Parts: sequence; structure tokens; C-alpha cells
Amino acid sequence: MKKNILITNDDGYESEGLLALVKALKEIEDVIVTVVAPSTEKSACSHSLTLTRPLRFIEVNDNFFKLDDGTPSDCIYLAKNTLFKTLPDLVVSGINRGSNMGEDITYSGTAAGAMEAVLQGIPAFSISQVCKDGYKSLEVHGYELACEVAKDIAQKILDKKITLPKREFLNINIPPLKINEAKGYKITEAGYRLYGNDAHLHRNPRGEEYYWLGVHPLEWKKRSSDRICDLEAVEEGYISITPIHLNLTSYNTLKELEKSNALSKM
Repeated sequence: MKKNILITNDDGYESEGLLALVKALKEIEDVIVTVVAPSTEKSACSHSLTLTRPLRFIEVNDNFFKLDDGTPSDCIYLAKNTLFKTLPDLVVSGINRGSNMGEDITYSGTAAGAMEAVLQGIPAFSISQVCKDGYKSLEVHGYELACEVAKDIAQKILDKKITLPKREFLNINIPPLKINEAKGYKITEAGYRLYGNDAHLHRNPRGEEYYWLGVHPLEWKKRSSDRICDLEAVEEGYISITPIHLNLTSYNTLKELEKSNALSKM
């Protein structure tokens, strides 16, 4: 029996990374690939659902749909509930143009596609191509390494060689290298990303002020943990694979608050 793979992204249905991913996953034997992607770029939309306006599927090709002004989470939620009689066997979100590492995972529409999938009971991974020099590195290596990784991880999940607990997914980041240059896989923790203020003030022809948010450099702080983080791994030429779970409870703080008298009463 053929397996069903559902693909989404946050760069839009025409993005090169998405089209490369679709082509790559169709090379896996005995799979049916279905694509439901946003009609426009939804980068940094996080895990948002559209609740204040209607959404419409537009068929672009066989088993290929764009969701008019939808988010990646919308795409997975609606596809699961309208296009499939049974759950897909796997959701793949990507290939994102740019990194999704450290706390950027919470901003990421790419990661959110995988989040929504595991909430719906479907195994999933998100995959992003780290870029340098304003995406110029893509002109050198393209998405070849990312496609090979996506095929390998997808096959291993479909073959049950990789299994994940419920409500957990893999967040994968690909170094800006050619296939023969990467050092292999590295299992990582999410890094401690450093942020600054990258809001640029401009004026339109009428003299009205507006702001344009820029892109932060990939800078991070070393954690006390001995485990390598996603940012370090990619910097060293490894493919970073970070298991992510959706339970955001801080158990250490929970225990401290339980011991404290400060919250014993109002």
C-alpha cells in the first residue's frame, strides 16, 4: 500500500525550496505526495490559524494546492480534515529559505507546519536551508543537500527506523554546503540565539514614517550544557537535527514555585 506524504512551507507555493522538495520526495518508492502551501510568503507567522476570514483551496496541479492567504498551520489543519480519509503517514514542512534555529523556532512558520501535524497525530519534520551572504550561497549549492537529507529522513520515518513520541517533531537545519562537503548528521539542542534591534526607519514619498524589520545575524551564546546546539553544528558543517516537543512547561521553575511561599495565597 502506498504511503501518503503531505508537504507544506511558509515561503509560498512557488518557492524553489518547496518545488525541489516535492521533486525529491516523489523519488521515494510507493508514496503519494500531496502539496498544500500558502499562496503567499508567510515567514515568521509562527503557529497561527486564520479565524477571521474564509479560506479557499486553489488547485495548481494534480495533488498540488495553494491555500488562498492561508498559513502553514491552516494548510495542515484543513488538508488533514478535507483532503484525506485517513491520516497522512508523514508531513514535511520546507525547504525553508533561511535558518530556523534556536528561539527562531517559535517564530517559524516552517516549524509551525510540523507542529500542527504532530498536534493532529501525524509524524513530521521541518527542514530549513541555512544561507549566508544574503542568500548568495544558494547560487552555489542550491537545495541539493537539503533534498538528499529530506529523502533520507522521510524514508527512515516511513520505514519506522525513526519513531518520535506524540507531539514531537524533528527540526532540521542544513549547512550552506554541497553534498560532498557536509560532515554528516549531528543530534542537537536548540541554541541560545542572541537578538538585537534591526528595525529600520524610513519615510514614504509623503514624508510619513514607517519601519522595516531586518534580519538578525546568526549569533548565539554557549549554554552550560555539554551538548552541541543547532547553531554550532551548522557552523561546523554538520546537518543539525533537533527533536522538538510542544510541552512548554518549565519543570524546574514549576518545582521552585511549588516550594515557594510567595504563591501560596493571593
